[in-house]
Amino acid sequence: MSVEKINTVVVGAGQAGIAMSEHLAAMGVQHVVLERKRIAERWRSERWDSLVANGPAWHDRFPGLKFDDVSPGTFPAKERMARYFEDYAAMLKAPVRTGVEVFQVARHAGRPGFKVETSEGVIEAVNVVAATGPFQIPCFPALVPADAPIAQLHSSAYKNPGQLADGAVLVVGAGASGSQIAEELRQAGRKVYLSVGEHYRPPRSYRGRDYCWWLGALGLWDEVRIKPKKKHVAFAVSGYEGGRTVDFRRLAHAGIELVGLTQSYENGVMRFAEGLAQNVADGDQAYFDVLRDADAYIAENGLPFPPEPEAWELLPDPACLTEPILSLDLQKAGINTVLWATGFQFDYSWLKVKAFHENGEPYHKRGISAESGIYFLGLPNLVNRASSFIYGVWHDAKYIADHIVLQEGYMSFENS
Repeated sequence: MSVEKINTVVVGAGQAGIAMSEHLAAMGVQHVVLERKRIAERWRSERWDSLVANGPAWHDRFPGLKFDDVSPGTFPAKERMARYFEDYAAMLKAPVRTGVEVFQVARHAGRPGFKVETSEGVIEAVNVVAATGPFQIPCFPALVPADAPIAQLHSSAYKNPGQLADGAVLVVGAGASGSQIAEELRQAGRKVYLSVGEHYRPPRSYRGRDYCWWLGALGLWDEVRIKPKKKHVAFAVSGYEGGRTVDFRRLAHAGIELVGLTQSYENGVMRFAEGLAQNVADGDQAYFDVLRDADAYIAENGLPFPPEPEAWELLPDPACLTEPILSLDLQKAGINTVLWATGFQFDYSWLKVKAFHENGEPYHKRGISAESGIYFLGLPNLVNRASSFIYGVWHDAKYIADHIVLQEGYMSFENS
């Protein structure tokens, strides 16, 4: 049986894979993009019905294509985002093969390149770009036994309130996903408890500019002024309902009961850590830091942005902050569902190469791995805080494509 040979295999046809294809094509690199399902599949089937992009349409896109049916300040719905990447791939005539699963990638013995085993046969490639992103395996703590008398659901499997059993819901995790789902459930008439841990809570917009604009203006995308930050802290910002700042006090006054970090479960009782008020206060501090930096930037540059004094105002502390709930008997509270909005883990079990730390994380610098010819794209903080966002992954892909061409020059060099 003949074996297909190609310079570069890109695994994954989401935003990272499509961006990678654009830059490889522009540099004349022969390549193929393999996708086990459909283009941008996670936007289509692995998120809830009302999900929208986290950034406005003017920002959450690639440079080569604007949205033709969405106003710049709108947060596009998930179906529109999926179609955007499908349209982009069509515009590029990108060599995407859907319905092709990659089973294993291993280095050849005694010769350059890699053997890529797929559901449609073997491909030999000089380079492999893992563009599968960070959202691969739903992750949640094994606190509640599987046989406990309560439904458990990860946010990736949640679609809408009607999907859940009747009764109250405990949402664990208060980042963009958890806070949006909690608010949607409350508006649907559910009693909702929201478990809030450490988080970063910026303003959705300030003085007429979206937070994405402020990230660029203040150099925060590129982290020019690096501030110490904690790993795995929830990012509490979303485009829900046209884009509103995630305000936990507002959610509480709307009837959502805030509880602290979910800590343990025993005999039907969920216990929560102390420190809820401090976590909310720390989130407020991050929010005000952005406002202060924005005001300073406006003053320094003489910008005519209108003042927004109401942005500095906080609602009164709700009772759940001043008298926190430290434990809940789930049955007595009427809670029939625990919804885990606790993020994902990556899965590179198919990559049988020496490109990982002992803890299993990719060993790389700017996506260039410790294993020559293996590249990573779309991971959080691959280069900076923009790397796992649509805006950032396009630029990261350009750097990796340039490196692939550079390495080709070394390998093709011959002494005269």
